[in-house]
Amino acid sequence: MRQDGFRAEEIDTSRPHPARIYDYLLGGKDNYPVDRDAGDALAVAAPEVRIGVQANRAFLRRAVRYVVGSGVRQLLDIGTGLLTSPNVHETAEELAPDVRVAYVDNDPIVHTHAGALLGGSGGRGIVLGDLRDPRAVVDHPGVRRVIDFDRPVALLLVAVLHFLTDAEKPGDVVAALRDALPAGSYLVLSHATGDFADRSAAQAVYSSATATLNLRSHAAVEGFFDGFELVEPGLAQVPFWRPDAPPPAGSEAIGFYGGVARKAA
Repeated sequence: MRQDGFRAEEIDTSRPHPARIYDYLLGGKDNYPVDRDAGDALAVAAPEVRIGVQANRAFLRRAVRYVVGSGVRQLLDIGTGLLTSPNVHETAEELAPDVRVAYVDNDPIVHTHAGALLGGSGGRGIVLGDLRDPRAVVDHPGVRRVIDFDRPVALLLVAVLHFLTDAEKPGDVVAALRDALPAGSYLVLSHATGDFADRSAAQAVYSSATATLNLRSHAAVEGFFDGFELVEPGLAQVPFWRPDAPPPAGSEAIGFYGGVARKAA
């Protein structure tokens, strides 16, 4: 049976999937042995990876609080991954119970898991969609049911763009999504980097996964914010973006950049 363009037999559990590796590194249970093996190999190749994914998750929560605190009541989270708690809607609803959240991911397992978790809430939704086709994401009826693109939207691209190769033109993908957003919208973005250590061995772990890991420099990641105005402190390693507690030991080695930016009129 086909749902949102996928058949049940197309769910691939024979290869590690980035969302499930991430879930495992966060301590979640929605993963398979192949994902756990990949996560363990990643931790050997990049010893800071576990504190890195925790720091990235904490950045996501701080960024969500920032954009909701700035008045945005709609969030579009593309490349959602498994909804490990506290997730985006839980974080946002702490500040604004009326916030609306649309989740998008290309993994049918994520879709099934999130659908069961979200239930029939009118203010939340999960759709199967691929970041590589941004127009299809924006036009998806499930996204349009939740998000009104005539009002400001916070676009979340957290730990997802590094799974797009340069040939897949991630800059064009972000630009297409930016152009769909009205003035006053925000971009929340984080991205893996090799600026602080040689992480070619970590990249190799993803060679057998459903998506490769494509590390990018500070300048390359900052380029994704073209057409937006970065808020202070600009693009920073995720533990150092507006921290609300002392960053954990070893944070200087964490290979994730993060930033939040606003689309001006």
